[in-house]
Amino acid sequence: MSARTYTASEVDAAVARLSDPERLGHASDIVTHAAPSLAGVLDRALAEGGWYGAAHEELLHRASGESDPAERLASVRALVDEQTRVGMLVGVAVGFELANELAHAQETANEEG
Repeated sequence: MSARTYTASEVDAAVARLSDPERLGHASDIVTHAAPSLAGVLDRALAEGGWYGAAHEELLHRASGESDPAERLASVRALVDEQTRVGMLVGVAVGFELANELAHAQETANEEG
């Protein structure tokens, strides 16, 4: 089975549809159920991708070592922002693969049944 690809306009339209709060209700329930397992997948993906390597540790030490409280706060905010962006991007990639796995399982079940 080849994975389905999407155009930028298809993704933009899908993201726009997700702005409806009711659209995310079921997804939120499912993600809450799967959160512990998904967190492990995300952690492994981030570690294997090098996101938590020596450079990350250096940024942590630099941010926590700032003597000026305002600079320390700005460094910590920047680090949290970057971690949030990376986590979101890797999380979306994991979500795409989860969707592909679910679709493949459904196709297999339909073929067998």
